[in-house]
Amino acid sequence: MESLLTQVGNFGFPMVLSIYLLVRIEGKLDRLTESIYQLSHTLEAVKNISR
Repeated sequence: MESLLTQVGNFGFPMVLSIYLLVRIEGKLDRLTESIYQLSHTLEAVKNISR
């Protein structure tokens, strides 16, 4: 039992931290994807105006 608690103590914190960071990064990646999508539409509109 003591060995199991030691393993949870050793690996639990890195796992929780990794999950937390992945959740935070996911939201930023979603915003980045939306920004790139909007940029492509804006560039397409500018391209069509200049013709």
